[in-house]
Amino acid sequence: MSGDEGNENEAGRPAAKGQGEGARLKEGPARELVEASFAREIADAPILYRGLSLADLAHVLMLMEVGVVPDAAGRALLGHLVELNDVALDDFPLNPTLEDVYSNREAWVKARDEAVAGWMGAGRPRREPATIAYRIAVRDRLLDLAVEIVAAAEALIAQAEQHQNTVMPDYTYLQPATPTSLAHYLLSFAYPLLRDLDRLREAFSRNNQCPGGIGNINGSRLPLDRRRLADLLAFDGAVENTRDAMWQVDQPVEILTQALTHLLHLDRLAEDLQIWNTQEFGLVELADRHARISMIMPQKKNPYSLAFVRGITGSVMGRLVSMAAVGKTPSAQMDNRIFALGEVPRALDDTIRTSRLMAGVLAGLRFDTDLMRQRAGKGFTQAMDLAELVMQSEGLSYRQAHRLVALAVRLELEADSKADSVSRARLDDAAQHVLGRSLAIDEAALQSLRDPAEVVSTRTGMGGAASEPIGAMIRECREALAGHSAWRRETVDRLRTKEEALLGLAREVAASA
Repeated sequence: MSGDEGNENEAGRPAAKGQGEGARLKEGPARELVEASFAREIADAPILYRGLSLADLAHVLMLMEVGVVPDAAGRALLGHLVELNDVALDDFPLNPTLEDVYSNREAWVKARDEAVAGWMGAGRPRREPATIAYRIAVRDRLLDLAVEIVAAAEALIAQAEQHQNTVMPDYTYLQPATPTSLAHYLLSFAYPLLRDLDRLREAFSRNNQCPGGIGNINGSRLPLDRRRLADLLAFDGAVENTRDAMWQVDQPVEILTQALTHLLHLDRLAEDLQIWNTQEFGLVELADRHARISMIMPQKKNPYSLAFVRGITGSVMGRLVSMAAVGKTPSAQMDNRIFALGEVPRALDDTIRTSRLMAGVLAGLRFDTDLMRQRAGKGFTQAMDLAELVMQSEGLSYRQAHRLVALAVRLELEADSKADSVSRARLDDAAQHVLGRSLAIDEAALQSLRDPAEVVSTRTGMGGAASEPIGAMIRECREALAGHSAWRRETVDRLRTKEEALLGLAREVAASA
């Protein structure tokens, strides 16, 4: 067999890097391996391409600074890497037989200068540059997601501000429970988004630790400067333990958990709105731009955007379970990481787009405020307040008052199945049955309970539905969002400055030959 024949695989392609004559393996990768595995890794190129370039530039600069790579070879290598950095992905030839995107980059440099290309792999394993690129891809997407969460929260707050005095029924188990304000309902979804932002920032901090410069799982005999590498790449620090840096099973699980938690908050609101959008409820209507027609039933205006939000939530939930399953391996099986490299950033992309969609939906919602006010007084929604009034005026325990009012509601329904509130006569009938006497409650106090707006106005305590606490919550939410937005802007500026400095230094060193 000739040397050329020994360097070709079954498909007649050149053997992959590290294979062929003189290598550990005698033959190139099988076609089925290329099509099943390597092609999947190549498919992540759009996600990893920029981060791989930054990782390579920083690695070579660090190796030169610590004296591992000779200056002449380092400058030449940097020159090729700087040139490659300016090559668009669409113009970069990707060959799946070369195993992954990093190996394709190394092959590109090797084709131009084989003497210096081999320095790219000094002091780092195959998966290190891809892991760095992955973390860069994740941090970029977390910052983009922060923008969309803020926008969704701002849309909720803007609607809440407009509807501070819009009275509506609050529902539990989809049944009218008590009068509330639309603003209070909407703010109950704004606060979870603030917590999403808190968690996102914590996850960002843990993600923004550099896994590079480890040498091997136990470190390196080379004088690698891991802190310098982290600084060049705009990481906040380096993962301390080199073995831990190789494969952190909690990292993809944590990131997907943050994405899913945010989507669950959107999903719960989307499900409520989808129910409210039905003719049976009729409380809200989506803007036409967020709806979809039926292709067979001409009268239909389907709330497709809301259904899509709910579907994406289920999809990301599945990806979270998938990452947990992939991570359930022996601790040193690093190749499973390839499934996170694409899946986690793609899930974040879906979450970003879905959050942006929900912000648009919220801004375009039209509420039937007249119907909300009408419904707020139906279904005995004043019953809890009535029980509390009986408790306070009659000196009863709440359980006694609860039993009395519940009986009054039952008697009212037995007399008139369409009744919506408890009359004084039914209340006295119930009191005679429970207490053996009538009640001495002031008639004006009873009448005030029949006005849902009056009921809502009594919720003046912290976090209540009355105007004063609603105003305080709106101000608190806006202040918190301003803080998160400032953090995001400062972080983006810092990362951009660092990236520009890295590229500038690489060009300067490359040109110093």
